[in-house]
Amino acid sequence: MTSFNLLVGVCLGYVALLFLVAFLADRVAAQGRGRWLRTPLIYTLSLSIYCTAWTFYGAVGYAVRSGLEYVTIYLGPTIVMIGWWWGLRKLVRVARSQRVTSIADLLSSRYGKSNTLAVGVTILAVIGITPYIALQLQSITLSFATFAEADSASDWPEISSGIWVAIGLALFAILFGTRNLDANERHHGIITAVALEAVVKLVALLAGCWGVLFGWGFLGGGGGAPTMARIDASPLGEWSVEPGRWSAIMFLAAAAFVCLPRMFQVLVVEIDNERHLRTAGWAFPLYVLLMSLFVVPIAAVGLDLLPEGTDPDLFVLTLPLSQGQENLAMLSFLGGFSSATSMVIVASMALATMLSNHIVMPLWLSRRGGAAAGSGDLRHIVLRARRLAIIAVLALGYAYYRLSGGGAGLAAIGLVSFAGVAQMVPPLVGGLYWRGATRSGALAGLLVGSLLWLYTLFLPQFVGFMPESIVAAGPFGIAWLRPHALFGITGLDPMTHAVVWSMALNTLVFVVVSLLTVPAPLERLQGAQFVNVFEHSSGLRGWTGYVAQSEDLLVMAQRILGAEDARALFRREAEAQGVRGQLPEPTPDFLERLERHLAGLVGAAAAHAMIGQIVGGTSVSVEDLLAVADESAQILEYSSQFEAKSAELSRTARQLRQANAMLTRLSEQKDAFLGQVSHELRTPMTSIRAFSEILRDTDDLTPEENTRYAAIIHDEALRLTRLLDDLLDLNVLESGKVSLNLKDGNLAQVLDRALSSALAGADRELVVRRDPAAEDVALHTDLDRLAQVFINLVTNALKYCNADAPELRIRVSRDGPDLAVDFIDNGRGLGPEAQAMVFEKFYRVSGEKAGGAGLGLAICREIMQRLGGDITYLADEDGGAFRVSLPLAPGPADEAGSTVS
Repeated sequence: MTSFNLLVGVCLGYVALLFLVAFLADRVAAQGRGRWLRTPLIYTLSLSIYCTAWTFYGAVGYAVRSGLEYVTIYLGPTIVMIGWWWGLRKLVRVARSQRVTSIADLLSSRYGKSNTLAVGVTILAVIGITPYIALQLQSITLSFATFAEADSASDWPEISSGIWVAIGLALFAILFGTRNLDANERHHGIITAVALEAVVKLVALLAGCWGVLFGWGFLGGGGGAPTMARIDASPLGEWSVEPGRWSAIMFLAAAAFVCLPRMFQVLVVEIDNERHLRTAGWAFPLYVLLMSLFVVPIAAVGLDLLPEGTDPDLFVLTLPLSQGQENLAMLSFLGGFSSATSMVIVASMALATMLSNHIVMPLWLSRRGGAAAGSGDLRHIVLRARRLAIIAVLALGYAYYRLSGGGAGLAAIGLVSFAGVAQMVPPLVGGLYWRGATRSGALAGLLVGSLLWLYTLFLPQFVGFMPESIVAAGPFGIAWLRPHALFGITGLDPMTHAVVWSMALNTLVFVVVSLLTVPAPLERLQGAQFVNVFEHSSGLRGWTGYVAQSEDLLVMAQRILGAEDARALFRREAEAQGVRGQLPEPTPDFLERLERHLAGLVGAAAAHAMIGQIVGGTSVSVEDLLAVADESAQILEYSSQFEAKSAELSRTARQLRQANAMLTRLSEQKDAFLGQVSHELRTPMTSIRAFSEILRDTDDLTPEENTRYAAIIHDEALRLTRLLDDLLDLNVLESGKVSLNLKDGNLAQVLDRALSSALAGADRELVVRRDPAAEDVALHTDLDRLAQVFINLVTNALKYCNADAPELRIRVSRDGPDLAVDFIDNGRGLGPEAQAMVFEKFYRVSGEKAGGAGLGLAICREIMQRLGGDITYLADEDGGAFRVSLPLAPGPADEAGSTVS
């Protein structure tokens, strides 16, 4: 007999394997490898999370109690995958375009980004899923208890086992469900572990079926005849189809397949490619067919071989144990364990995201006075909220398990949860296909349906929560208000009764209130985006007419994304707009993309509210209202194109004004430069002429005077030479007729050389801070030209840094495919006007005492462009800061040769 301690050891080993698989999958995905993680096979297997302990254990018990009615829990999702494939495709497209993180986020986005609706859906989901989580804890606890009873030497405490199981599952979900803050990012670790568990539970169930059919003589020598004979002899042979109940349960199963938070997570959020639905459309029904194929034989042989009174939910375990097949029993245990753990992990992760995005974050922001752009970092707050939410969800599941007594059939508990989440179907389907659906209608329908579900099905399960007198005679003796016979309608079983009344009134109230209320402008816009997602999937254009400061948006984004990620996002947007520098123009398109990006971390409603605080409102333009008010798709498309052209013309006009202002400033700078160059040329030439005439015409000069006058002539000649060299160098660089001496080198050596040259003979001390480890980078470029750029930047810091103790920090990092070398001093930096002009020819910072013709940074920019890189000013640093970007890989110039002309 397999010892119970060995079973616990195998269980721990299996959990360790799941940890390892999840860890390796996350690591491979982070490195950009592992295309197999994004295949239709992994996606299809992840959908098997629908098959929980209910289907692994409870389906057999369901068959024993209700005959073939158990197939309804498999027919529901099969009908969805085959008969509503086009609806799933639309749902996925909407979710991807809106960057939703959960079903609460989806409904919130559809109905005007209403956080009130999201809160309601979240609370309903938590209440509805709590019995389902309790079901999984109950199944694991019962399976442990089954093995403990078989092993007389074990002393397994059943009460504490549920606590330890809940703690272990919470730990796994926290480790691999909250590693990435962005909920739109794929949780490759958990999804891969779920796919592995899908294989394990299928193999375990098929192995158990093999043992039933062949290991214990179930088929016998007469082929399939003994099989049918045993089924006919058992209570399974006496079954009848109840159309009403079968239809109700199939509807619940279909609704749960889409609306359960864990199913929405793997079905919609975790999908990498919309085309994966094609494969899943036939592969997943095949999977559930295999899972359900041998339920009846197992139930029949269990009734035949096991003692009367044996729990049918555990036939998968008790049958092999009764026949001495310990290894098969252990494999069956792992299958049930996989079914339960995968569900709990993903469900708690999905619920934690909903709780943090729609309850915790709005409460935190309201306590902060709505200061979305204030100081601080939201990353730690969001992560801590999600981790605490996972613990709270598992704690609620365990509490339900203890309060309900754990005595109900697994299938009965599962159907209670299904009926709860099914209340989301009317606002979900209506939101996808009916533009007239309103937030008020969705809220009213959801509230009515949820209350009826709680009253007619959920609360009557708890002894003490609803007195028996109310169940039997109704509240205050009003018979037509009995939970199981509302309005005097009897003859329906409690499940069908609850589904009919809750769904019918939910849908009726949703439709009526939507017809009686007028949707807000943002609801109309979102309705058009959802209903016509395939024609208009470019995103919501709801920020037209508002002005924001890019600096404020950057500060807000840094709090949520982190400094590096936020700067990278803003830099990419600036490059896409063709704007020099780090800050893009706050156009409506950029605001929409920023909103969708933030929605992946804090939810659509919170992201919209944060940006709305900065831009000054969340209303929409008159053009948008006219566009969405018209039902004609042609007019909607015309309005969209007109708005895009209008925004483009506005942006072009703004750029032309900026260019005109810049040309005016350049003209003034050029006039000043011509006068300056005349002065700079005349002064050294006058000195050279005067002192050379003294040396020529004076015979009685002392040796010391001869030396001093000759030194003055030499210094002025060098000064004149430097000015002419700068002018010639800039002319050659601009014309493109420059020869590059490309060779291999090391960044640290180039920096050493530049610092030695720039600081030699300096009239004041400059403290330089470096990171030698980060500077150890191999280069293939013109090292002399690169050193020239570095020398100029170090010299500028030495001249212009106005700090009492000047410091220069050299920071080396990766900037995508490029190498970024930042030179940051502790001075006051440049003002906005100087930042826009600092790289232009002839420009000199006004008010600075240091001389020069204003050509140094212009030459640096030309050099970096010839080297395939760039030089920019970092506006978001405290002091003066310049970034030199250099490609690590050889560019087109390198391949053409070492001479660029």
